Amino acid sequence: MQRPVRVALRNDYELVVVGLAELLAPHADRVEVVEAMATVDGDLPVDVTLYDTFSQTQVDGSDIDELLSDSASGKVVIYTWNTDPRLIDIATQKGVHGYLPKSLNGKQLADALVDVMRGQVVVMTNNPRVPLNDEQDQMERHGSWPGKVYGLTAREAEVIALITQGLRNQEIADRAAISINSVKTHIRAAYRKMGVKSRSQAVLWGVEHGMLPDAVRLSKPALQGP
Repeated sequence: MQRPVRVALRNDYELVVVGLAELLAPHADRVEVVEAMATVDGDLPVDVTLYDTFSQTQVDGSDIDELLSDSASGKVVIYTWNTDPRLIDIATQKGVHGYLPKSLNGKQLADALVDVMRGQVVVMTNNPRVPLNDEQDQMERHGSWPGKVYGLTAREAEVIALITQGLRNQEIADRAAISINSVKTHIRAAYRKMGVKSRSQAVLWGVEHGMLPDAVRLSKPALQGP
């Protein structure tokens, strides 16, 4: 029997990597999460590094270049809701081995990671089994992120996380690769849910509600729990 694909999860938020680990846990016979990194770099050699773009630079940033140049990272796969064709082109040109949408469920994500390990370059612009208008619902069910328990969608939470880190609207648009109008729309919706009216109030809310990056590395035993 072929051994499971050894996977490291990469994101700066503990909730994000733990949520991803839980999503893949039922498929541990094929995909073994051996490390989940939040800010702190991992040091275990793996077959695949799954890079969640929540609050991170997109594939056009230098973080991906560093992963690709590190042999311990194995094959690099992007996990994102931003399937802009420009970003996909950049990803393939850089040599990324996978570009996957967050509308995938756990089995579909595990299938894709196994295919990457077998040598395929797996690029999906959407989940072929989910109608486009249902993709957001799928993503909301399958993931975890700071602010979710307070009603923030994943995209609203990302914008608030970046505001909490001190980024301005245009910087957020550049980081998330979305339009400035989309940023403003997410801010308005998030502020209503958070009960704040100003940017300074939003920053304070974000600090108090876990919207700043963590600094932990979670090993496999910690991911499995007691």
